Amino acid sequence: MSGTAPVLLVEQRDGYRVLTLNRPQRLNAFDAGLQAVLRQALAEAGSDPACRAVLLAGAGRGFCAGQDLAEPGLTDPDVDLGAVLDRGWNALVAALRGLPKPVVCAVQGVAAGAGASVALACDITLAAEDAKFSQAFIRIGLIPDSGATWMLPRLVGPARARALAMLGDTISGAEAASMGMVYRAVPAASLMAEAESLCARLARLPADALAATKRVLDAAEGNTLEEQLALEAAVQRDLGRSADYAEGVAAFQQKRPARFEGAPE
Repeated sequence: MSGTAPVLLVEQRDGYRVLTLNRPQRLNAFDAGLQAVLRQALAEAGSDPACRAVLLAGAGRGFCAGQDLAEPGLTDPDVDLGAVLDRGWNALVAALRGLPKPVVCAVQGVAAGAGASVALACDITLAAEDAKFSQAFIRIGLIPDSGATWMLPRLVGPARARALAMLGDTISGAEAASMGMVYRAVPAASLMAEAESLCARLARLPADALAATKRVLDAAEGNTLEEQLALEAAVQRDLGRSADYAEGVAAFQQKRPARFEGAPE
């Protein structure tokens, strides 16, 4: 409709792209439209060689409250929530994990339910110290989803994961950082500046090595040590023949900053 604000804001920076969830009146809760637009934006970022990293953020006073329960059909007695996950949330989490570029997430305010899952699915998550993370599913008779049951135990350990999932407690960004759920907590006033600085730094690093790092770390979750050693050797073999490796070694030997292929000036 003419004059309606876009549900996702897309801004191009020097070497990276900022994607901002823009339903602040709903605490950036997702409906099917926002999910589709964000998946499309991730696909476009993935295919753009000038975009070497992605920053995901939320407009207004919260990052994301999860699923918008006001979306038609979600409270019908015969609703198929498994289908809702398959066509929406699961595809979105897979897109974030599968993007061959690092995704930084900046969490302010609320990150609840599947909104927290989206934040945890990103590669590097920064949180405001007073952000509020919650596995709120239990409060409406559901289990954590959108990858939360896979990610939480790996990030915080099984004991904390079970407590967070079963109790639905709200924890601060500072608490989330202290238990390893997120990379770092920072003062709210500096959150976006810190996140953008991280993205600018990632944009100057070797893109192929970053994509490979993301891929092998994900593979490690299901590999034996022997399988992971073999994968590391295979990936390192390819990277060792790259122009970025040659540049990195030359820069090290010449005691100068490296200038990797395609990196912004």
